[in-house]
Amino acid sequence: MAEKPTIAQLDESFDEYDATVHAERGNQKSINLNRNVTARIQNPLAGIPRATLFKNVEEFAVEVGMTEHTNLLQKGALVAQDPPAFESIELLDEVEKDALRNEVLHKWRQPWSLYFTVILCSVGAAVQGWDQTGSNGANLSWPIEFGVPDSGKDATDYNTWIVGIVNAGPYIGSALLGCWLSDPLNFFLGRRGVIFFSAIFCLIPVIGSAFCQNWQQLFVTRLLLGIGMGAKASTVPIYAAENCPAAIRGGLVMSWQMWTAFGIFLGFCANLAVYNVGDIAWRLQLGSAFIPAVPLVIGVYFCPESPRWYIKKGRFQDAFASLCRLRNTPLQAARDLYYIHAQITEEADIIGKSNYVTRFVELFTIPRVRRATLASFVVMLAQQMCGINIIAFYSSTVFKEAGAGDLQALLASFGFGLVNFVFAWPAVWTIDTYGRRALLLFTFPQMAWTLLAAGLCFLIPEENRAHLGMIAFFIFLFAAFYSPGEGPVPFTYSAEVFPLSHREVGMSWAVATCLFWAAVLSITFPRLLRAFHPVGAFAFYAGLNVTALCLIFLFVPETKQRTLEELDYVFAVPTRTHVSYQLKKALPWWVKRYILRRKDVRLEPLYRFEGATAADQLIAVKGMAD
Repeated sequence: MAEKPTIAQLDESFDEYDATVHAERGNQKSINLNRNVTARIQNPLAGIPRATLFKNVEEFAVEVGMTEHTNLLQKGALVAQDPPAFESIELLDEVEKDALRNEVLHKWRQPWSLYFTVILCSVGAAVQGWDQTGSNGANLSWPIEFGVPDSGKDATDYNTWIVGIVNAGPYIGSALLGCWLSDPLNFFLGRRGVIFFSAIFCLIPVIGSAFCQNWQQLFVTRLLLGIGMGAKASTVPIYAAENCPAAIRGGLVMSWQMWTAFGIFLGFCANLAVYNVGDIAWRLQLGSAFIPAVPLVIGVYFCPESPRWYIKKGRFQDAFASLCRLRNTPLQAARDLYYIHAQITEEADIIGKSNYVTRFVELFTIPRVRRATLASFVVMLAQQMCGINIIAFYSSTVFKEAGAGDLQALLASFGFGLVNFVFAWPAVWTIDTYGRRALLLFTFPQMAWTLLAAGLCFLIPEENRAHLGMIAFFIFLFAAFYSPGEGPVPFTYSAEVFPLSHREVGMSWAVATCLFWAAVLSITFPRLLRAFHPVGAFAFYAGLNVTALCLIFLFVPETKQRTLEELDYVFAVPTRTHVSYQLKKALPWWVKRYILRRKDVRLEPLYRFEGATAADQLIAVKGMAD
């Protein structure tokens, strides 16, 4: 009986096959995108002789009907093949070289269409933030009007569950339906079409919630709102990530979180503005969240469609036209078009064709995709584990538990919203400088101790003036650490880690994870607060912060300043290799460097880059500038 081949022998046979195939294509041997044990990252165009590259580009131009742009595409392919070496390409004129230098030296100097697209679509996130805070303030009124008070002498366990379920309505609708509609809707309607669809569901049900006559009707309107929220949250970050250059992708994609924070802030402002209008205050607090959906419905079709979606559909001329609106020069558009095409061809070799069901199954069966699924699951789950939404959903209730009156509770909640918004701004710069992973590893320990401190401050006697002040102080400090870290990272990270073939269903999975656990939190927190009291509830979430920190340290790779296509190689590194590196090399290095204060220790990098990639342009251009 023949012996079974070992893993090493199988890898060797696959490597030999790869070498043969890529020799036929004129390319270097490719890295196995499912089992990148050596943690190498490779440019798919590297190593191709110029004559072969030009021939490949010419054939591509004929195939997609872009022969009039053949010369431009050839120059773009040369730049994409070796980004740091663009200065030595004799075919480029000085204007084109200057544009490539500015990508590094003035990376925020981008076309107006790019900024308009990202900012306008992220306005949709304000609906989510505003709705959270509208229900936050409305929680002080609507339960009483509908006969289900959750505080005071008439409160019952049944009522607390009803209030929790109604508040969780949008997140239930998102997690069970809205998120999962994203993939088929994107397939037929495109990114812009899905955003328009979701904006309608974020407009009409919100207005309807202001006219409800019982809690059952309110629950239905909030379920319908969840359909829009889920489809929108699954699509907008992808749309932004696909349109942005790698160097500033994190900063622009995180505008989603910026507008969520801004919506939270505006929602608290609206709560205060209608505080004294009488019995209809809660109706205005809920209904006013329709406002940011209006510019989204009107403005989305003034934005260019995602070029990667066009490429996925084989519409390369439309993709090039879209890229020309999103990049400063036609050369940069041609470079990105051909590079995206080359990497998608690599992806297709390992993934092939699939339908919605098989794509979902492949989230857990294809190793490269499975690692992205795990990482996005961790960062999304961590957003709920950190405890931010016990404040965003129930801050007015928490401050009333601390002894504040209704107006004081709303004012303290307004302070939380302001801190959350203001401290989100630094992440626009730090997310692409320090990286997604580094921000999370720094901020989670700070969130753990500030949340624990806020809980312990409930032990201060209520008649002491420091009681409410110290609780508010530590909650504000907690928000200040959350906003530049776990606030912007999850949606930015999840939008970029999946290959194009699985990006919609992968983002649906990630957002459904986040919003499902947001629903669980919303349902359980009123009961948790009643059973554990504030001290126990806050201490419980402080412990979850520590758990989330450990999960992020082990399972979340860094993604900063890599193109969406280069991330295929990052997530081809086996999870075991990544975990082993963090425990055996990164953690001992951190202890020696920052605990023992040894400045002579060096950390061996996990990833080795073969051939020039886009991030290497940063080093090359800055080196010349210096």
